[in-house]
Amino acid sequence: MENELIDLQKKIKKDLESILDNKTLSDLYLRYFGPKGLFSQALKKIKIVPEKEKPKMGLLANKIKQEIEEYFKLKKREINHNSLTEWLDVTAPGEKPQIGHLHIVTQAISEITRIFERIGFTRVRYPEVEWDWYSFSSLNFPLDHPARDDFETFFIDKPPHPKWGKMLLSPHTSSGQVREMERVGKPPIRMINIAKCYRPNWDITHTPMFHQFEGLVIDRGINITHLKGTFEYFAREYFGKDRKIRLRPHHFQFTEPSFEVDITCGACEAKGCRLCKGGWLELCGSGMVHPNVLKAGKIDPDIYTGYAFGWGVERSFMMKQGIQIDDMRLMYGNDIRFLEQF
Repeated sequence: MENELIDLQKKIKKDLESILDNKTLSDLYLRYFGPKGLFSQALKKIKIVPEKEKPKMGLLANKIKQEIEEYFKLKKREINHNSLTEWLDVTAPGEKPQIGHLHIVTQAISEITRIFERIGFTRVRYPEVEWDWYSFSSLNFPLDHPARDDFETFFIDKPPHPKWGKMLLSPHTSSGQVREMERVGKPPIRMINIAKCYRPNWDITHTPMFHQFEGLVIDRGINITHLKGTFEYFAREYFGKDRKIRLRPHHFQFTEPSFEVDITCGACEAKGCRLCKGGWLELCGSGMVHPNVLKAGKIDPDIYTGYAFGWGVERSFMMKQGIQIDDMRLMYGNDIRFLEQF
């Protein structure tokens, strides 16, 4: 056994002398160290060596294997050095490193932030791991509301807080509304909260993790015309002057009256496609802040009113003029060929 290993070591060393390229070197390595290689097969014979000699034989086998692997490393270094010496053209231009850029969602968030900052909104951000109180109870959700079901919200396996309730992954940026009221204390409030949200949905217009930007304005005399004016300003600045929006009556627990906001589809130019189905795409839930939500934030609804809205960042980007993305999941597929277009 010992002589066999030593003979293999000598043979490998001799074989290496005639190797001139990396391909032949790799083939030789596999010939000896592959699953059915000569050296690998020899090592398997250690199990038939008498028990007293196994420790000694194992040490010898490891020593020889390390020495052989060093031979291969030295030979590879020699081949690469010779290759560089032979083919290197010092006058050839160097290869420039590839320059990356911000992800398209990050680009969208930066642009949206700048648009709202121009009309006095303050950018804030609140926790992604949230309590039931801020996500539901303080927003006027009853205990039996479907949104509080495991099929709609990601709850965390942790004992409930005695005051704030269950822990969860924030399903919407609306959880920041009452937090902002608590932070500011007394109106006026004009915030834009941009953060990740989580819901167990997956199709061409939904992903389990997505981004929203939440707007909240509270002051004396705020009404629906202020809400609509804000939307028209944002649509003009972000989507272009030719795009149209519409408000549809809806119902949300934390606003009254409530509206959904649609915009003419940019993927098909309002003709109807698999993304929008009929020329319009729903982007936003909005409305006047419900008095119960104001009370939860310790603000007197008899003195102050406000409006709130939550837009999807990814959906907004999909609707920009000329983008023509008809599947939200493409943004998170990490396909560099897609991402490099932006």
